[in-house]
Amino acid sequence: MKDMQLNSTGGISRAVIWLMAVISGLVVANIYYNQPLLGLIAKDLEVPESAVSRISVLTQLGYAAGLLLIVPLGDKLFRKKLILTDLILVFVSLVGMAFGTELWMLYIASLLIGITSVIPQLFIPIAAELSSDKEKSSNIGTVMSGLLLGILLSRFIGGIVGELWGWRAMFGIAAGIMVAVWFAVYKMLPEVHPNFTGTYGQLMKSVFNLAKTQPVLRLASFRGAMAFGSMCALFTTLVFHLENPPFNAGSSVVGSFGLAGAVGALAAARVGKLQQYLDLNRIIIYSLLVVLGSWLFSYFAGATYWGLIVGVILIDLGVQSSHIMNQTNYFMIKSNAVNRLNTVYMVSYFIGGSFGTWAASIAWGHAQWSGVCSVGAVMALAALAAHLVFSRKVQSEK
Repeated sequence: MKDMQLNSTGGISRAVIWLMAVISGLVVANIYYNQPLLGLIAKDLEVPESAVSRISVLTQLGYAAGLLLIVPLGDKLFRKKLILTDLILVFVSLVGMAFGTELWMLYIASLLIGITSVIPQLFIPIAAELSSDKEKSSNIGTVMSGLLLGILLSRFIGGIVGELWGWRAMFGIAAGIMVAVWFAVYKMLPEVHPNFTGTYGQLMKSVFNLAKTQPVLRLASFRGAMAFGSMCALFTTLVFHLENPPFNAGSSVVGSFGLAGAVGALAAARVGKLQQYLDLNRIIIYSLLVVLGSWLFSYFAGATYWGLIVGVILIDLGVQSSHIMNQTNYFMIKSNAVNRLNTVYMVSYFIGGSFGTWAASIAWGHAQWSGVCSVGAVMALAALAAHLVFSRKVQSEK
């Protein structure tokens, strides 16, 4: 097994890196399967669309809670054992979602799916710690690529499976996939020893201390939260918009918009090269302007497929570009608490996503698509305004 885990130079093997990339995509997909299925769930349970949209809100809030409460444990516990235990809880949560017969049952299952599906954020530090200096950036990038593809393809797959076999089938299939993932982790993943010897309370206190004392981290977290919330506002309500005239489309069409988003998001993966020509703050400005501009297409051409496709491509491009730059920004902080820096940012990121989902569902109930576009544009504008007002001051305080 050692040969599978380590290469000839002592670094982590490419087989394990690709394993973590694939598993990252499969696990993070659990959070997003529900988005194209909300319309089917609403019809099956005979509940309002606004009520069923809380499933997405609770999943994202659960993920934020898992990032806060579970991910820091990667510094304190043996990581392989932590991941194997967590995968069992993911499986139970997905089974609960597949067999839930009441809306409140789906609420609980969705919250638990979010809390437990944080394994990719435990893999990234493993890739960093076990890689040689020469391979570190490449290995982390490979794991992140798997994570990104899981997010993007999950909506497409969820929509197709939902239309062919029903929404429950998607969660049943996902539960089966987690069983296979458990055995793959057990057989192939190397063990990583803890690097924090304090209590859990001290560990969590250090997370809050970072949030309190690092203005660069706070600004990056706010920008990320608002941008991701803006994107969630679009994808959560897109299913309701496309079910109405002039589209009258099914869940498979809704899910296929995830493929359109992949164009923008994968293009964003190369945004780091722009730092050869532009400073980081300027790239963030342009990224957030792209997010804001995406809502112009979604609003003014939102009754056409081409308008929505352009809107989806642009919002994924803008959000993922700003996300990469945000992480670059706070990883420049001189600190060995990299996992905990990431915890603060990612918790804020998914709280913002939950808020955007909640606000968009309220706006849909009152003003349909125009209300959703207003929510998304306001959140993008808030991110841009905060950056323009505070970025120079924050950089001077570093």
